[in-house]
Amino acid sequence: MSQSRQRMIESVPQRGFFGHPKGLFTLFFTEFWERFSYYGMRAILVFYMYYEVSKGGLGLDQTTALAIMSIYGSLVYMSGIIGGWVADRLFGTAKAVFYGGILIMLGHIALAVPGSVTMFFVSMVLIVLGTGLLKPNVSSVVGDLYAEGDHRRDAGFSIFYMGINLGAFLAPLVVGTVGMKYNFHLGFGIAAIGMFFGLLVFVATKKKNLGLAGTHVPNPLSADEKKKVFTWGAIGAAIIALLVFIGSSMNILTIDLFVSLVGIFGIVIPTIYFVVMYRSPKTTDVERSRIIAYIPLFIASAMFWSIQEQGSTILATYADKRTQLHFAGIDLSPAWFQSLNPLFVITFAPIFAWLWVKLGDKQPSIPKKFSLALLFAGLSFVVILLPAYLGGNDSLVSPLWLVLSYLIVVFGELCLSPVGLSATTKLAPAAFSAQTMSLWFLSSAAAQAINAQIVKFYTPETEMAYFGTIGGIAIVFSLILFIISPKIESFMKGVK
Repeated sequence: MSQSRQRMIESVPQRGFFGHPKGLFTLFFTEFWERFSYYGMRAILVFYMYYEVSKGGLGLDQTTALAIMSIYGSLVYMSGIIGGWVADRLFGTAKAVFYGGILIMLGHIALAVPGSVTMFFVSMVLIVLGTGLLKPNVSSVVGDLYAEGDHRRDAGFSIFYMGINLGAFLAPLVVGTVGMKYNFHLGFGIAAIGMFFGLLVFVATKKKNLGLAGTHVPNPLSADEKKKVFTWGAIGAAIIALLVFIGSSMNILTIDLFVSLVGIFGIVIPTIYFVVMYRSPKTTDVERSRIIAYIPLFIASAMFWSIQEQGSTILATYADKRTQLHFAGIDLSPAWFQSLNPLFVITFAPIFAWLWVKLGDKQPSIPKKFSLALLFAGLSFVVILLPAYLGGNDSLVSPLWLVLSYLIVVFGELCLSPVGLSATTKLAPAAFSAQTMSLWFLSSAAAQAINAQIVKFYTPETEMAYFGTIGGIAIVFSLILFIISPKIESFMKGVK
């Protein structure tokens, strides 16, 4: 362990939060409130876009709204590149978390102001940049709390993941109810307040609980490099702004073109990242081997999230238009279904964590857990096509079908998400630690960039073919990944 790493570990109180470092408390509740704000906004955003203006919405076409929703999610995770780079090369992960939280809060405030499509896009830019700074870096700080080989590490990430899902569970119930029943903008305002609480927790407890965690800059820019970066960054931003202005004025920059461009970036950017890290002279031979092992895991993750993230697009629309919302004497809000995923994660995460500990060395390897995740994801889509098969696509279906689909995909999520976060911190090259965490979130960006294209094929008439095709492809790939798992493990060079 390097001396700087040793000093960082020694500066963090190593007991104080369920047997874990005290800093986990700070990061748990910071991320709880950040996820509350994000998932609260997301629970009502697609409805806000396609509901008629008379109902408080923007009145966009439903297909367009679904594509924008997917692109929004893609850009949120894609911006993690910026956040990871800034943390690795400028001012560390802790400051990135703080500045990101401020931008997210301002973005939700912009949504809370009754206005126009213009304010909607302003909020998108702020939330995208803010989440890019906060999301990958707060996870990296969790990794900084533990020494190499600390057996509490995976359990710590599981507890942290629980904080994410507690916020995500409560948000649709609170923000969703207010936004759908009373006023969309009031709901967005509550999301802004949630992010404010997250910032409050972070600032109030950071110094005492985190110590030096998140302050180290692993690959700092030299003075000359900083000058070049800021100069070219300003030029690049000016060129992009000019192109957007010209494209909008001449009606060249359409939503469809923008969706296509983001889709291309969603694939190209991760590819460039893998090449740069692999070829870097700062990457050792062992780290290069681990990068090779990470590639199939990245692809599997992108495929999994492509299905899971449709819970806020296709399945949200399904809940709104294809589901019987008066059930067991209760009038259900379509936004409430967004709470099912985190509810099931909260319920079953301890069981999965116990299972991995119980199995010990006999538990499935990381690649095999990813293959199980893909299998469950595929089955979740196979299940949701059954109502149309059994009763046709003209009648409203029982909400229990949606509940079952969300439950099955959560089993996959618990095999992939906390495992993937932990594996990323283990497989990351030392000079690219925060950026590799950004790369992990780029799998979600790639997934939603793909979703922006495929959601166009969903209609009530194509429902069975849509769910069946995507679900079947995921199941086939899960079998392929399972077969090649031993080869992937050999490239991981001892990482378990």
